[in-house]
Amino acid sequence: MNDLKIVTGSANPDLALSICNHLGCQLIPTLATSFADGELRVEIGANVRGDDVFVVQPTCPPDVNRNLVQLCLMCDALRRASAGTITAVIPYFGYARQDRKVSPRAPISAKVVSNFITSSGAERIVTIDLHAGQIQGFVDAPVDNLFASSVLVDALKGHIEGDPVIVSPDAGGVERARYFAKRLSAPLAIVDKRRDKPNQAHAMHVIGDVKGKTAIIVDDMIDTAGTLCAAATVLIENGAVKIIACASHPVLSGPAIDRINTTEALSEILVTDTIPLGDKLNNCPKLRVVGVGSLLGKAISNIHTGSSVSVLFN
Repeated sequence: MNDLKIVTGSANPDLALSICNHLGCQLIPTLATSFADGELRVEIGANVRGDDVFVVQPTCPPDVNRNLVQLCLMCDALRRASAGTITAVIPYFGYARQDRKVSPRAPISAKVVSNFITSSGAERIVTIDLHAGQIQGFVDAPVDNLFASSVLVDALKGHIEGDPVIVSPDAGGVERARYFAKRLSAPLAIVDKRRDKPNQAHAMHVIGDVKGKTAIIVDDMIDTAGTLCAAATVLIENGAVKIIACASHPVLSGPAIDRINTTEALSEILVTDTIPLGDKLNNCPKLRVVGVGSLLGKAISNIHTGSSVSVLFN
């Protein structure tokens, strides 16, 4: 069997180390820096000929484009170094919200980015909670779209006070919320949301009974936190006694931290480490991080050994 090797760039090295700890291996030394003019420089620091190499590099903020180009350069370097297989492990897949044409002369950016990655040498992609599942069809390679739901549910168990109700902040997230509701034996509610323009949402009313209950809002990501804070406010107005939020990807851009800190309705927010939080974690005491290193490590191990990855979807 080919050796398993893990490579990472500068996007989220802590997550890569967590994966290595689960697998019992060490990171391959990699140079990932910039030239004086801003061009990126990448160099793999060990022999990878014939090996199964996994590149851990979310295309996430604060510099999505830098992380994307760095990922592509690492894949190309590995291909030219005769790696046996190259798998791009992209816990947060940037540009996933641009999965369709929203105006006559707009690109389908998620498709373009998918082409970048596969043409650079990636033969498989592993990701977590794609914003739009159809992006798997954009990629000319196998895609394993893992779910952080199981990790977040386990973190919630034994942590909920009172009678819980699972809340989807919009109609599009009902399937995800239903999984939480089933695992926690809780009822389901939906917030009817109208979006006037990008990154701005206005929550209208609640479908379902939340009165006197602990409402758990479930979403795939928190960007500017407008949707989350509006939903929390509406739930309190409808009688919920406590609001906890769960999200796979803590993008937390722009006014997100200020909004969360000033929204008294929100008690706690559980997020994963698909995106590094840095100082945001210190500036927002409501955030609690749940690691996905074990989930990704199991997927990588199963891919390497030729075992089924679908067992991780159950």
